[in-house]
Amino acid sequence: MSDRNIKILAICGSLRSNSANIQIINYVASQVSEQVEFRIFDGLASIPPFDDGEPNDDVLYWRQEIRAADGIFICTPEYAFGVSGVLKNALDWTVSTADLDGKPIALVTAATGGEKAHAALQLTLNVISANNVLPDATLLISFVRSKINKDGVITDSEAAKALKNVINVLTTCVKQSLQ
Repeated sequence: MSDRNIKILAICGSLRSNSANIQIINYVASQVSEQVEFRIFDGLASIPPFDDGEPNDDVLYWRQEIRAADGIFICTPEYAFGVSGVLKNALDWTVSTADLDGKPIALVTAATGGEKAHAALQLTLNVISANNVLPDATLLISFVRSKINKDGVITDSEAAKALKNVINVLTTCVKQSLQ
């Protein structure tokens, strides 16, 4: 592996500025080592509805950010038993590309329930050839609002420990993939 920092792209499935999902991403960002460049993609709202036409600049930027990352960290809520529309739409724009192929991916679903969204996102990632979702870096945090306080601090020690494990597994796998 080179001496450069590894690059993790975090993707939040919620557009709410203070969502539990962005709070979790911010917590994870605070836990990574200084050898990890942890960037949060903030352009999901700008990505137009998927079609089979030419991608616009926002889509090209989305794809470029994915390609530039060594690993991906996704944190999503559950809406109507599925992932958020903006996240699904953004992932749809990677269909027929190799943008996610082979990249280590960590997946956290944080919601009231979350089981259906968690399963749906894993299926979507499999279909679009994002075939490196790490089994030890997937986590379902049900009843998430009871585990985070109003300031975004994770108050549930088991959830905090599990999130640390997820990011450790992801960064270890990324380092191994770069050797």
